[in-house]
Amino acid sequence: MGVIDTHAHLFTTDFENDIDDVVIRAKSAGVEKVLLPNIDETTIVNLKECVSTDPAFFIPMMGLHPTSVKEEWKQQLEPVYYELIKSEYFAIGEVGIDLYWDKSLEKEQVSVFEEQLKWSVEMNLPVSIHFRNAAKEVIDSIKRLGENSLRGVFHSFGGNKDELDAILQLKNFMVGVNGVVTFKNSGLAETMVHCPSDRVVLETDSPYLAPVPHRGKRNESSYIREIVKRMSEIWQKSEKEVEKITTLNAKELFGLNN
Repeated sequence: MGVIDTHAHLFTTDFENDIDDVVIRAKSAGVEKVLLPNIDETTIVNLKECVSTDPAFFIPMMGLHPTSVKEEWKQQLEPVYYELIKSEYFAIGEVGIDLYWDKSLEKEQVSVFEEQLKWSVEMNLPVSIHFRNAAKEVIDSIKRLGENSLRGVFHSFGGNKDELDAILQLKNFMVGVNGVVTFKNSGLAETMVHCPSDRVVLETDSPYLAPVPHRGKRNESSYIREIVKRMSEIWQKSEKEVEKITTLNAKELFGLNN
């Protein structure tokens, strides 16, 4: 059994010159599948083209990222929803709320997020959630829409134990761990000691957040090996055990049966 990268943007221009080599390195590193979260209405074509090159390896999501939300968000959502109903997608993502860069469209972000949570219930699909500086707001939205009807992953988790505990209270949600766990001063390793292994999936968030010793470089899916290694140290389990546990978690959450 290999490892699954549950969140990577390999369809972006960062990889346009060497995507084939990136895939070869990922497979050589034991990566079984890579889940691709859409960004906005402008990236749908690139996402689909990437998936078409290797449909067994690339697993698509469809959604509107919070930092792409505009005042005319209803028009933005139309092509995203159309894609969801006409093609096969395994999750709704990347969706959520981001209050780090700009709070001026917070109400619009919340509306967009909750609309896409409704799609999750309607289509029985998990959600991949971006929640930078917005854990409380995201959890509030989930509870408003009905936490028992929703499931998904809090992507790129980097919070403290209190934030972890709040997420773990949502019984159908997991945390996505990426290269941040290898950063010496992030404090995430100390937090993840308290996280049950059946609530974790692994991700790279490529091209962002490359793990040590690649920090500062373009991230890619093969670097997930460094995350596996760090989690094996944190959980005091073998790397094979970490792979098996997190891969089974990902397959169950995203319905990846083959």
